Amino acid sequence: MSQTLLSKPQMRGLLAKRLRFHIAGAFVFSLSIVALYKFGVAEPRKRAYANFYKNYDAKKEFEAMRDAGIFQGVSPK
Repeated sequence: MSQTLLSKPQMRGLLAKRLRFHIAGAFVFSLSIVALYKFGVAEPRKRAYANFYKNYDAKKEFEAMRDAGIFQGVSPK
């Protein structure tokens, strides 16, 4: 009877080796999520706010709200 010898499994340092791999993967994954959020949510939001405030006139908006009767302490014209 001829049996082939199986190689011994690696037991020493197995957890450290797997942790190193998984920590590197988690780091890359988290960086990709941060980049997706920055360029998919934060930058468009900043652009929308900039465009809104580029043409925003606070005095005109106040006059419109005052004329609509929103404020209690300010009487309409």
